[in-house]
Amino acid sequence: MKKGILGIRLDHWLVAILLAVMALIAFINVLSRYIFHFSFAATEEITINLFVWMTVIGMGIAFERGGQLGMVTFFNRFPPRLQKVSVCLYSLLAAMLFLVINFYMIQAIYDEITLFQAKSASLGIPVWIYYAGLPVFSVFVFRGIWRDATSKLFGTGMDSPEEKGK
Repeated sequence: MKKGILGIRLDHWLVAILLAVMALIAFINVLSRYIFHFSFAATEEITINLFVWMTVIGMGIAFERGGQLGMVTFFNRFPPRLQKVSVCLYSLLAAMLFLVINFYMIQAIYDEITLFQAKSASLGIPVWIYYAGLPVFSVFVFRGIWRDATSKLFGTGMDSPEEKGK
């Protein structure tokens, strides 16, 4: 695995930065409510969309660590050849699912840019900017699916998700 700045990968940096920004925004909003008796309406919009982006990046990390939902009890009882076939099958299905999601999300972005031109309620930001995070950050999901599949097929063996997360 290639590591970035200070030995931490880009997806881990992005999740940490998004979480820090969300925490800072929430903290500032709480302080403003108690000190000034005024709440920033835009904070909810920003934190929800950052949370969605962080979740997409986190899905890639979860795939890579084997943290996705699975039938580990059945999988561990399969012979090694059938385990490899099932790894290929669920990796292919997961990648196809995200391709379909990306297809429809890109179509929604195109519609928002060309037809609807909707803006968010509190900040007036074009909605397609929030939508764009899913196709952009799904690169991490595809990378996580790829790394999970290749590690199970060619790597150290068929580790269960519990062992792989350690």
